[in-house]
Amino acid sequence: MGNVAADMKYYLEQAGKTMEQIEEADPAFYEAYMKFSQQAGKAGVLSTKVKELVSLALGIAVHCTFCIASHTKKAIDAGASREEIMETGFVAVKMGGGPSLAYLRYVIDACDQLGAT
Repeated sequence: MGNVAADMKYYLEQAGKTMEQIEEADPAFYEAYMKFSQQAGKAGVLSTKVKELVSLALGIAVHCTFCIASHTKKAIDAGASREEIMETGFVAVKMGGGPSLAYLRYVIDACDQLGAT
């Protein structure tokens, strides 16, 4: 059995291309979504880092590889450590069970490939 690591940078690229295609198809929808997303993600009582870790946990629980790539990268950019990202994954597994445990593979790949320390 060869290398089973997922190319998380590819997932990030594809997510970006998808967003470009959505913007092209419906600029108003895209703009509304982006404003909503930026508002929900900005620091408030919860820091941006905490919000990205929560988003990552939800991505794991719903088995969304694109979400895992995106929110791992954003969490790293917001200052999350590999240890914090992995613990976030463990919380997701608490709620999502065995299927979420399997998706920790993508979290590990994202940490390895996107520079989590």
